[in-house]
Amino acid sequence: YKYDEICSVGLDLWQVKSGTIFDNFLISDDIEEAKRIGDETWGATKDEAKKMKDAQDEEERKKAEEEAKAAEDSKEDDEDEDEEDPDDEGDDDIENELGHDEL
Repeated sequence: YKYDEICSVGLDLWQVKSGTIFDNFLISDDIEEAKRIGDETWGATKDEAKKMKDAQDEEERKKAEEEAKAAEDSKEDDEDEDEEDPDDEGDDDIENELGHDEL
């Protein structure tokens, strides 16, 4: 149906990954005009936007690797602390039986 005037456009978007930008909407029935305007707007910025996105993805990847390494190091530290000294075995039991600490 032909409308004389369109005042707004509504979009219902579902994204798998956040961060996608939707802008520069054009409603037209002229394919050549749409191509020209697309080249003037999106075509002029797409390469720089891709570079920025790639840099952001690389930064997020490095951060995730650092967090994974820190978590692994923390896990190894916890495992080292869990190992008991054989000389300390049984000391807690004696303290509990006496009800107080013996020097």
